[in-house]
Amino acid sequence: MNQTESYVAFCSLPVSAKEAFAYHDRPGALERLIPPWESVEIESSDGSLEVGSRVVMRTSILGVPVRWVAEHTHYDPPHLFADTQISGPFAAWDHRHEFKDVGSYTELRDRIQYRVPMGAIGNLFGGGKARATLEAMFAYRHRVTHDDLTLSADRPREPLRVAVSGSRGLVGSRLENLLTLLGHQVRPIVRSISDCEREIAAWENEKESQKFTEVDAVVHLAGKSIAESRWSDSVKQEIRDSRVAKTRQLCESLARLPSKPAVLVCASATGIYGDRGDETLNESSELGDDFLAEVATQWEQACRPAVEAGIRVVNARFGIVLSPNGGALQKMLLPAKFAGGALGSGDQWWSWIALDDVLGAIYHALTDDSLSGPVNFVSPDPISNRDFAKTLASVLGRPALFPAPAFALRAALGEMADALLLSSARVKPEKLEAGGYRYRFTRLDDVLRYCLGKARLESAE
Repeated sequence: MNQTESYVAFCSLPVSAKEAFAYHDRPGALERLIPPWESVEIESSDGSLEVGSRVVMRTSILGVPVRWVAEHTHYDPPHLFADTQISGPFAAWDHRHEFKDVGSYTELRDRIQYRVPMGAIGNLFGGGKARATLEAMFAYRHRVTHDDLTLSADRPREPLRVAVSGSRGLVGSRLENLLTLLGHQVRPIVRSISDCEREIAAWENEKESQKFTEVDAVVHLAGKSIAESRWSDSVKQEIRDSRVAKTRQLCESLARLPSKPAVLVCASATGIYGDRGDETLNESSELGDDFLAEVATQWEQACRPAVEAGIRVVNARFGIVLSPNGGALQKMLLPAKFAGGALGSGDQWWSWIALDDVLGAIYHALTDDSLSGPVNFVSPDPISNRDFAKTLASVLGRPALFPAPAFALRAALGEMADALLLSSARVKPEKLEAGGYRYRFTRLDDVLRYCLGKARLESAE
């Protein structure tokens, strides 16, 4: 039998141990802390950290499906909780989560003792891989935990009741998760009436709309994906209607309420500026006139009934949202692994933002009463597509050798290629910076290492 290995991950959190423990104790904490590059699915969970509660996860090792069953063995809030593997990929696994108040901060230590399977052979061929996996996993987990609790400490607020549309999408699902972990209540906005009392079928009838009197804020993210299929006239109309018509209906319903939410954060896009070459753009810049610019302009105008009713409205102009689980980055990963390079000339500016900064900036918008109107949700450091491709390749340990010619992209995607891949928008987040939003990521290589599992956190002991 091979020996038991130890690994200790440490970080300092800018909140009390009580607050740090509560973050981990709320529903959705495990989902938040699973790295995006890991193929892990939670099959079942008791939703508790108390002794005897179990979590069953499905994952794969070298393509082989594995079920991991863990049971909690200690629960001593706000100081400690622990779990052990009942069955799964390790020969043994014990994990202690320790919280200690040190002045105004908390020291968090994750202590893991583990053994890889297959004795000495397993240690020879899998020991290094197991340690590298732990170092990547806890580099991610501790940064997420630290940054989420820093956001909460930066913007202390009594618990909010927030209604969210698009809560099953890339941004919406993560936003619901984050808000819950920070102690707020989320009510999903859905298309049709269900038996779930939490849900609000906003577009069904007046009775459903009255449920908005029970919330403090609304975040509207729903809309047909603009990259789901090649644009035809009918697809373009669906894109327009899913944004403009639905937003207008929602805002008219909110405006009629006797007791209104204080704030509406409504999605928009930096596509509103059109293809602008090297011009530096801010929230006051002239708007574009192509299809996406026209849709985004009408989308923002559809919020007027809410504005006129006295609701503070923030139009969140999203740039390229970076996540390996969706959007542009997900589509670029496979070509990048095979030495793919720039798209078209590569000179076009890409204004990007980490998914976690989208969540943080939405939270900032919900809690900053002075913020309203159009707000650019982008990082402070836009980058050319050529440099984006080089940076991604470098993080993956690959060269960026083979560009994708513009004519090939247009042949494959039609009008969508020019609008989404080849157009240039050098956008700056002047309002977020002026409002004191603290970015998690301002360097592209930093966010790519973080979300692709390339960062490492060595054992503290």
